[in-house]
Amino acid sequence: MKCTILMGSPRKEGNTIALAKPFMEELKRRGADCSLIWLYDRDIRPCIACRACQKDWERAYCCQEDDMGELFAEILESDLLVLASPIYSWYCTAPMKAALDRLVYAMNKYYGEEKGPSLWAGKRVALITTCGYRPEKGADLWEAGIRRYCKHSQLVYHGMLAERHLGYHTVFMDEGKKQRAVQFAGELWETVKECGEKAEK
Repeated sequence: MKCTILMGSPRKEGNTIALAKPFMEELKRRGADCSLIWLYDRDIRPCIACRACQKDWERAYCCQEDDMGELFAEILESDLLVLASPIYSWYCTAPMKAALDRLVYAMNKYYGEEKGPSLWAGKRVALITTCGYRPEKGADLWEAGIRRYCKHSQLVYHGMLAERHLGYHTVFMDEGKKQRAVQFAGELWETVKECGEKAEK
């Protein structure tokens, strides 16, 4: 299984990567090929709604010459796409939102004069997120948006790992969070593996 993690945190030693590390380690332990992409390190420009991407139904394309072309290829080769982001203003960070906007147009050929295909239909998606409020009040809008995004794009949503940080003067990671990250990875591994085996039959 190939897993691509889009990391939307600006902090290389922050809460979101701390939660993602045991998740990645468990997937790798089970045999997955995991790649981590730090979105703040990439040149990702906002979508300009020019619809140039809709002229070619055979490939994910954008007229803007930045790092999204590399991300298109990486995601299309993956079995599982994990979106990892801290919550800022009840949603994901700006680079993650810019990447999602670019992906929804380049991958979905719905917006031209005729409706075309979804190039990533069936791709499996999961979330890893950290927030200051309880997840049901802090990460709920992010999850609701991604559920709708997945339905629109014909993606398969596989759930969210969300953990709360109680404040700057408290330690974020503990054994419970680590174990839940490992469990989430294991559940995703088994689900994606099972779905892949059924598709091969």
